[in-house]
Parts: sequence; C-alpha cells; structure tokens
Amino acid sequence: MMYRLYREQRLKCTIETAWKFFSSPHNLSEITPENMNFVVLSDIQDESIFEGMEIDYTVSPVLGIPMKWKTIISQVDDYKNFTDFQKEGPYKYWNHFHEFIPDKNGILMKDTVDYELPLGILGRLAHGLFVEEKLNSIFDFRYRVLNDLFNSKHN
Repeated sequence: MMYRLYREQRLKCTIETAWKFFSSPHNLSEITPENMNFVVLSDIQDESIFEGMEIDYTVSPVLGIPMKWKTIISQVDDYKNFTDFQKEGPYKYWNHFHEFIPDKNGILMKDTVDYELPLGILGRLAHGLFVEEKLNSIFDFRYRVLNDLFNSKHN
C-alpha cells in the first residue's frame, strides 16, 4: 500500500539561502533526530546536489539497528525543487519531492513523501504500529530545527 506524508513550512530567508542549505546532503544529519544515527557515507565535499547524484547513508530507524540507505537525486530544478528517490534501503518505494516557493514573506517549503513498505500485510501492520508515527516524529523534529535555524529572532 502506498502512503503519503506531506508537510509545509515557512522559512524567513531568501531562496538562495534555503537552496544552499537543502541542496547539501551534509545538512540532512543536522535536521534528523540524533537517535537515528544518521551518517552520510558518500565522499561529498561542498558540492550541491545534481541530477543523478547518488548518496549513501547509514541510519538506525528501529531498535538502533543500522541500515544502509542509498538515494539518487532523480530530478533537480535549481532554486525551485528536487527529488530524492531511494535506490536501495528499508522501503519498497521512497520518493521525496522538495519544493521551495519564494514570496514576500520568505520561502514556503513543501515536502511530499510517497512511500511503500515491503512485506505486504506485515508492512501495513508495521506502518500502523510504528512506521507512520516514527516518520511523523522525524518531520516534527525537522520542523522545530528548521524553525530555530531560519525563523528565530536571533537570526
């Protein structure tokens, strides 16, 4: 069964600032809860994402068990949007579309994640028991961190 997670958040910054932050794979660890043990394994310096870029990670989403995850940047429209797609990892299907819409108040950032779990009925059961809640908690954490980074008064 296919699921969708959708979030949006306003960021008080320029499109250039938002794009620089989100198009760097290394910033993912900053907006991921520490208990996920998220580590970028790929040797990526300060290069911005590009279509076809493959990024390897380890992440421990359940019981601290490390898992390998490889995503590919399947689409990029600079300063507007990009998509990361799971090539290898824990999901049967994972497609994360990131969108950035500038307006007079800054940037409206939208995340749309379409995903499917493996194992048929067991995957659906796991989704109801803990996966959906875990994904929501990750994106709640991300919201708070981004709010502190981009919207706090001391910026």
